Amino acid sequence: MPAMAQAAKALEEAGLREQVRVMVGGAHVMQAFAESIGADAFGQNASAAVDAARRLVARPS
Repeated sequence: MPAMAQAAKALEEAGLREQVRVMVGGAHVMQAFAESIGADAFGQNASAAVDAARRLVARPS
């Protein structure tokens, strides 16, 4: 999980955060962690990740 936080921070520092959407998830990741690193979406499992991705691409940037 530290790599997820580092990646989100690196996007911010590079000035790219507003140009991309960040999704995190998996068995060891919780919604609270996703929120703490500023992720746009969270998926607890593959099915939830697909649903989250669909919501992200459906909304304007």
